[in-house]
Amino acid sequence: MNEYMVAKWNAKVRDNDDVIILGDFSYGSVEETDALLRRLKGNLFLIEGNHDKASVRNPRFGWVAPYKEMRDGGRRVILSHYPIMCYNKQYIVSEAGKPHTYMLYGHVHDTFDQRLIEEFQRIARSCTREILGKEGRVAIPCNVINCFCKYSDYTPLTLDEWIENDRARQLERELAGKNFLDRGTASDAIPD
Repeated sequence: MNEYMVAKWNAKVRDNDDVIILGDFSYGSVEETDALLRRLKGNLFLIEGNHDKASVRNPRFGWVAPYKEMRDGGRRVILSHYPIMCYNKQYIVSEAGKPHTYMLYGHVHDTFDQRLIEEFQRIARSCTREILGKEGRVAIPCNVINCFCKYSDYTPLTLDEWIENDRARQLERELAGKNFLDRGTASDAIPD
């Protein structure tokens, strides 16, 4: 598994690329983690996850933080290992109505919790509200993206690539007719 992941990483990342890891980098020992980090290309940064005890003091990381807000191509990016459904600047859109802020997370993998987040997104996006600086009611942007490494076949992605990956995954689920309520007893968790 590690060999496959290292190969995918190094095929995409160049030596001077900045790569932010959204937590749970390694569940291994300090020695195993150090050996793995030495093999990866790029400038590495870590948003601390709940399984990163051996990683957080490694000098290979330019910084380690539990949460960060950054900019990428004029957009705000909220970075946390854990999903945040109501995030800073979530309602801001460009004059053309394009999203201004994205919330990137990991932690939940492809689990029941991810289905809950997808259901929250569906509900939020179907709602409208008045937003300061905009005329009339507008749809609520809900730009939370699960950057689970399996969703990208273990290849690090840029923000634009994660946005497209997320859009394609959502479209695939819709076309397959899969939604949260189709998951058997999971529907019991959502009131009518």
